[in-house]
Amino acid sequence: MHDVSFWVIFGSDKSGHYGRFWALLALFFAVTTVVFSQKMGRAAELAPEAREQLRRAEDTLAVFAFAITNDTSSEMRFLACKSLITGLVRALKTENSFRYPFERLSSVSILTPPDSSFRIFTWQLFVDDSTYRHYGAIQMNQRELKLFPLIDRRFELGAMPTREALPPNRWYGAVYYNLKPFDTRQGRMYLLFGLDGHSFFEKRKVMDVLSFDAKGEPVLGAPVFERNGQLGEHRLILEYSADAKVKLNWDDYYKMVLFDHLIPWPSPHTGGITHVPDGSYDGFKYEKGRWVFVEKVFRDSQEEAPRPYPVLDDKNRRDLLGRPPKTKGQRR
Repeated sequence: MHDVSFWVIFGSDKSGHYGRFWALLALFFAVTTVVFSQKMGRAAELAPEAREQLRRAEDTLAVFAFAITNDTSSEMRFLACKSLITGLVRALKTENSFRYPFERLSSVSILTPPDSSFRIFTWQLFVDDSTYRHYGAIQMNQRELKLFPLIDRRFELGAMPTREALPPNRWYGAVYYNLKPFDTRQGRMYLLFGLDGHSFFEKRKVMDVLSFDAKGEPVLGAPVFERNGQLGEHRLILEYSADAKVKLNWDDYYKMVLFDHLIPWPSPHTGGITHVPDGSYDGFKYEKGRWVFVEKVFRDSQEEAPRPYPVLDDKNRRDLLGRPPKTKGQRR
């Protein structure tokens, strides 16, 4: 057994609920790592008693999850988030809890890859107009709980930390909405597609990479993205105006990652420069363990410029409203 300390640092408090700064909150989770082979197997079916226990726990957790995104009080959102963390970890300590889906946690994203080797929980706390915090954990598919807390350190990582691998306690926080496995020479990896609330006027979409090292520890970010024949980018981060809608996801029809091409645009809110989609798409295509950048994915063109139907020949004659000419005896 070993203890994992889940440290969560909150930003400055502008509402006055907790004084000038949020307190440093230490939540200690005793997470069991079992060394006996009979305990290391994958999670089996849940016993009826365990399922009922988790169902009752989910009743309470669902209330906290709803309050995190719907309560108008920043203090109550914070307390709901704290209660969700402690209650969820307590519930996950139930043997074979990996088999319980927690479907009623409305504000919590729970993603499981096709190989069911793990699942990842993520959610977001709206602190105030300019601050969001993200929370998450990776649960391995085992009978006894093996959990890796994800600690949001976005504000310590620089403006755009796209070229470094990060341990789970230095996570670039986001709420993940999709997961895509792929294979490399180093082993199986997973693309994680997420939303970062970032700030009031600017949002971010993130494509990160999850892998596990030789010790079974998660690593976030990997140099698998290739641009102009060069590898080095560990994750993709798109920052854009909060007024815009931006796509970043795996597209199963085109068998590639597609995302909006962003261009600079004057911000009507800050007076500075923001970014918005220009209607075209870039992408990444999988090739032998790496993701190769594709600029302007769609290059459809016509031999002639589009033009309206002719209006002067008798066959296609129309008036200004697009109506055919009237015949003798016909009234309009």
